[in-house]
Amino acid sequence: MKRLFALPAFVAAFLAALALCLAAPVHAATPITFWDTPQYGGNSFNEAVPDEAYFRALKATGATWVRLTFSKWKGEGRDFLIGNADDYKGIPASDLATLIKCLDAAESAGIKVVIVPLSLPGDRWSQQNGNKTDDRLWNDPKYWDQSTAFWRDLATALKNHPAVAGYNLINEPTPEKGLGLDEHANPAVRQAWYAKYKGTTHDLPDFYEQLIKAVRSVDPVTPIMVDGGWYANAWSFSYWPTRLSDDKVLYAFHMYEPYEATSAPNLKRQPQLRYPGTQAWLGGEKVSWDKAVMQRYLAGPFDWAKAHDVPANRMVAAEYGCVRQWVDCGAYLGDVLDTLNSYHAHWAFYGFREDGWDAMDYELSPEVTQGQFYYLREQGKADKLKRGGPLMKVIEAHMK
Repeated sequence: MKRLFALPAFVAAFLAALALCLAAPVHAATPITFWDTPQYGGNSFNEAVPDEAYFRALKATGATWVRLTFSKWKGEGRDFLIGNADDYKGIPASDLATLIKCLDAAESAGIKVVIVPLSLPGDRWSQQNGNKTDDRLWNDPKYWDQSTAFWRDLATALKNHPAVAGYNLINEPTPEKGLGLDEHANPAVRQAWYAKYKGTTHDLPDFYEQLIKAVRSVDPVTPIMVDGGWYANAWSFSYWPTRLSDDKVLYAFHMYEPYEATSAPNLKRQPQLRYPGTQAWLGGEKVSWDKAVMQRYLAGPFDWAKAHDVPANRMVAAEYGCVRQWVDCGAYLGDVLDTLNSYHAHWAFYGFREDGWDAMDYELSPEVTQGQFYYLREQGKADKLKRGGPLMKVIEAHMK
């Protein structure tokens, strides 16, 4: 049809921009808003690929999201999805198809997913590396580049998947390891250490900036989650001089302190270390852990966030837990969750129905021994494990 008049240039430009906005996928406008209100979830570090029934069971606890690693799955190469962490060449097609099928199952169950690798090029997870630390990523810039390429490729493949609520760039990075910084050092000591290593391959914020730039070149909207250093220690952000430049970043920390009490070796102690009461190092002093000390410790990441204009709803306790047969695990979980909920923080318990390890499966009845767990699993009868344990009820109560 012949036009009878010409639109003014500014009107035409406005209408063109409006048309582009309306044509954009709905997913593109909304992923970060998922994190505007507290979200509670679990961790899935399973050896088998989770199916829809698994995610529906997680959903039934009250969870809304899962932090999902693929690094234990079997794939085309030595390292699932990476191919080979010694020399990344591209994502194997069949591995990617497996991951997408898993994401589809989560979406069908109504669970959002944050994807997290245990390995990156030059940093193979120690349990798949002969229990030896692989620190090439923190010493050779070529592995920074390979990790950047991996995340660009993965974001390209997943950017429009409706289940994806975040990319957690690496689980529990340790660029500080072996360089004279104690894992439990106070903030001043951490800051002095960072001043020495800023701008080197041990500069974790700089590493993240490089990865984020690559992700944003193909996916401008999916939230990005970053763990602090030293195994995501809650005080590790204290040496970061600024927040990261991207405005859709979630800052994650893990909570297993005091590790002497919450970890498996404590089960063999006679008597077990107790909570409250365990003596352990924190910030250069030995403290007796109780709820007040826990509150002081967990204030660390939130104090850093406030100082750097990071909203509390961008902070995530991405892992926390204690071995289920520890006598004080219930009291410990309750105090952790009381403290996190006082900040209206996001959190995810570790872990949900892990198929290769029973120690932090809080659904299991206290009657289920480690031997029974492994026997039934090997017999293909994991569904016979007695559940309904009281620890999961502590967690579920804090989701309400």
